[in-house]
Amino acid sequence: MAADLRHRLLEGKSELPRAGRVVRTGGLFPPYVVLGGDGSEVEPVTEYLKDLALSDVSVLTPRSYGYDLLRWLRLLAVLEVAWDRATPSELDVLVGWMKSAPNPQRRRSAGGTRPGVVNPLTGKPSLKAGYAPRTINHCLTVIHGFYAFHAIGGRGPVVNPVPESRQQRAALSHRSPLETKPTVRRGRLRQKVPQQAPRAVPDRLWDELFAAMRCNRDRALLEIYVSSGARASELLGALAEDVGWAEQLIYVISKGTRLRQGVPISPQGLRYLAAYLREGDPLAPGDPLWRTRRGEPRALTYWAMRRVLQRANEQLGTNWTLHDLRHTASTRMANGGTLTLAEVQTILRHADINTTGVYLTVRIEDMFDRLQEHYTRPRPVRTYAAGYSADDMKAVFGE
Repeated sequence: MAADLRHRLLEGKSELPRAGRVVRTGGLFPPYVVLGGDGSEVEPVTEYLKDLALSDVSVLTPRSYGYDLLRWLRLLAVLEVAWDRATPSELDVLVGWMKSAPNPQRRRSAGGTRPGVVNPLTGKPSLKAGYAPRTINHCLTVIHGFYAFHAIGGRGPVVNPVPESRQQRAALSHRSPLETKPTVRRGRLRQKVPQQAPRAVPDRLWDELFAAMRCNRDRALLEIYVSSGARASELLGALAEDVGWAEQLIYVISKGTRLRQGVPISPQGLRYLAAYLREGDPLAPGDPLWRTRRGEPRALTYWAMRRVLQRANEQLGTNWTLHDLRHTASTRMANGGTLTLAEVQTILRHADINTTGVYLTVRIEDMFDRLQEHYTRPRPVRTYAAGYSADDMKAVFGE
């Protein structure tokens, strides 16, 4: 019976019970905890999330890790295995289930786009029904860190259930950041993640997307996104005093360093921003720069801005995302010919210039005129040296 259950979970034919949840504590250490199926706090997970929060990570990191550990605990509960008795065989079941079972976050309403279908306008596939390879690899990293933390205190299994690549650890242990990253074998159960090209919005489709915005606030946001390259959450977190009108800058809290840094804004973006601010009540220092337009004024959230883009996608038949706007800004800057790659790296706030170099690409849609010239070029005319007759050459060698 137990073997049959494991096989059904491995094949994704059984669902994990939706028992337990991740809740906000109201504190800082940790900011989130995991509750079990009986509603009680899972103490081993709380200890790990507390240590994670004390290590100066983003407040959203314990939340993300909590959901990965909750999925792992749900599987162990179904298999009737205690967390400190887990073995690699349980991890095999988890990876098999994530590779074959549908992801609840991918469920779509009736009549929506089928998972994995490529959009004919953008060329982007919609998210597949299952878990992405990056999600599986992230889950493995979280579980490995959880057991590595408890191993320091002598708790948990003797051997970490998550295998690691010794070859990779040896290759990366003493490597200069200037050296090319060596190619090593993936660790067991780690999924292959394909390298994706930047998802920049072509100019023609960008004009249509911009025209679908319904108010000056949304136009200002899109124009500033594509001229600054700021991340979605960074720009939405800006306050009233973060706009440098004279310097044509907007100050954001950078995702990586969490420092207040300035990013450039185009003159067009400043004009739309000024038009948006004239429509509402004056902002006081400390007020959020981007606010809702209906009801009591409050900060515009990431999910609300994503819904703005979703409405435009429904109107245009596209599937652009907020992060595509950063890809668009990065691609335009890197290939515009006026900025060096180091300057683009500074604007985008990349830690490694190799990350910026990914955007230094040539897109097929940008080569339309050159391709047309190539296709319509006349065939070369065959000529012969002086003294040779074309008819004689044809008689000897044929066509």
